Amino acid sequence: MPTLSMLLVVSAALFCIGLLAALSRRHAIFILIGIEMMLAAANLNFIAFWRFAPQPAPPTGVMVAIFAIAIAAAEAAVGLAMVIAVYRHFRTTNVDQLDQLKG
Repeated sequence: MPTLSMLLVVSAALFCIGLLAALSRRHAIFILIGIEMMLAAANLNFIAFWRFAPQPAPPTGVMVAIFAIAIAAAEAAVGLAMVIAVYRHFRTTNVDQLDQLKG
């Protein structure tokens, strides 16, 4: 049976891997994947703290996690649309080469 500390360690490891992926990669797709991994780690924390809360606990952790999943799906859709638009213009997803963006 998983304990709270075990779930927090897994969540911290997942968050660190996502942070490393978001900060060390040069391609926009891998940066988005890293951000999604960090959001998954936050959702795991919400569920873990809800699960090990004193009983009876209202399902607030589950509701927050469901809203976070919906926000992450919207973020992924908008992020991928932006990456596709940038790729059509510059023919690359390398973020180091995107220094000519003007608003």
